[in-house]
Amino acid sequence: MSEQTAAEPDVAPSQDAAPPEQAQAERIATLEAELAEMKERWMRAEAENANVRTRARKDVDDTRQYAVQKFATDVVEAAENLKRGIDSLPPASNDQPAILAKVREGLEGVERSFVGTLERNGIKQTDPVGQPFDPNLHQAMAEQESDLHAPGTVLQAWSKAWTLNGRLLRPAMVVVAKAPTEELAGPLSSGGPQG
Repeated sequence: MSEQTAAEPDVAPSQDAAPPEQAQAERIATLEAELAEMKERWMRAEAENANVRTRARKDVDDTRQYAVQKFATDVVEAAENLKRGIDSLPPASNDQPAILAKVREGLEGVERSFVGTLERNGIKQTDPVGQPFDPNLHQAMAEQESDLHAPGTVLQAWSKAWTLNGRLLRPAMVVVAKAPTEELAGPLSSGGPQG
């Protein structure tokens, strides 16, 4: 075989092929565009992963913090029953039997200790009397006319509001002030139908 046939044949560059520098520049531009797209995808994926981690951490914290919510609601019921029991005792007086005074003091001590234990564990009670009515914390059981209080003020609490780490367990049952109704003074003076 001749030398020409054994070696690669000389291929003349075609007229359509771009010069090597231009082909390299196009290839670099294509690769840079792909790199930018991959970088943006990666950044979005990282942001989504960070959001998932944050949500998961919040869910775990909420679960840990509020896992005892049902138990806390039951314990609050016991605390309210204890308070109702103390309130049902006859009022303290100088001529009361010594045993009654000791029972009252003992129950009041138990209640203070019990409520203190609840508060140390994130269960708090709030007395709403004198505060503006808040539908997030209070349940209006009745309205009462009052000249002394602004409308919407809590006049009386049948029970206190209870929260667990800031989340409502039980709303306060309250009586809310309303403006006094005006007495109608006689027949309509003018503007009414004449007959």
